Amino acid sequence: MEVRARRGTGKARRVKRPTIADIARRAGVSKGAVSYALNGQPGVSEATRQRIVAIAQEIGFNPNSAARALSGASARAVGLTLCRPARILSIEPFFMGLISGFEQELAARSYALTLQVVATPENETEVYRRWWGERRVDGVFVTDLRENDIRIPVLNELQLPAVVIGGPGDTGRLTQLWSDDAGAITEAVRYLMALGHRRIARVGGLPDLLHTRTRTKAFTEVCASLGLSEAVTVPSDYTGEEGGRATRRLLINAERPTAIIYDNDVMAVAGLSVAQEMGLSVPGDLSIVAWDDSPLCSLVHPPLTALSRDIAAYGAHAARQLLAAIAGEPVKDVEEGTAHLTPRGSTAPPRDS
Repeated sequence: MEVRARRGTGKARRVKRPTIADIARRAGVSKGAVSYALNGQPGVSEATRQRIVAIAQEIGFNPNSAARALSGASARAVGLTLCRPARILSIEPFFMGLISGFEQELAARSYALTLQVVATPENETEVYRRWWGERRVDGVFVTDLRENDIRIPVLNELQLPAVVIGGPGDTGRLTQLWSDDAGAITEAVRYLMALGHRRIARVGGLPDLLHTRTRTKAFTEVCASLGLSEAVTVPSDYTGEEGGRATRRLLINAERPTAIIYDNDVMAVAGLSVAQEMGLSVPGDLSIVAWDDSPLCSLVHPPLTALSRDIAAYGAHAARQLLAAIAGEPVKDVEEGTAHLTPRGSTAPPRDS
């Protein structure tokens, strides 16, 4: 797989967990006083105790992990938090492929993967503080990057080794690994136009995610440049249910699209089902393109044209980057190769062309 390193020097990592000495320095007291305060022992005033506890919470230090901190032992684990409904993860091939790539590299180095599903980005930052303060992980993977992402300053403050999967965005010292979403969506639109499609729609993913915004912007721009004035993006949430509803809304219009691009394979399969339910032929009446390719795309009839990339290799590369960061080695931002189009039976020239 082609990889391109982003210009600039490697980002060196200085792995530093919060310690009793850090708390003592910030509070202006001895390490003994910190120990008394955190363990509820006499020897410090109540005001000092409260100040010490507040500092410990702020920097992510947990007194229950003091023994491990003193020993300097590695957790031999890395973390992944996902701010997605658990029901989505059970049917989402992208994350299964990504995690399999992680495990390929982590298992070879005797590292474990700690996974936690959370409800909000704020919950994610709480998990990072707890994991780092309790010495549960040596580093983390960060997915679903957002504009002005609140997780990034927290990770930079904690100096927790991390690799951001997605971007490019403003991540400070954190390493990023991403693929060219704009290039892939441009290829898909140009392919559909070459087949003769002039009414092209897109069912997008969660609108607050940076990669969704990148795809939406690229889709809008390439359609405008090709004179496709009726192109539209309908936001969704990656589930089959919402993908199906979005498809139905598009297809009941008098000037319905003759081609739809979906931001994941699950929504594309649901869209195929809705088209068939409405008596439309795929690809005669409607062409469908899925993003990312997966076994689901080949199991349905007709098999789905898809934007393909090696997700497991993507995950393995991210794991190598994170292990290098944990070891304190310089790590560069990297752009992976662009997803390529794999034509199958779900795309063809429209009947009215």
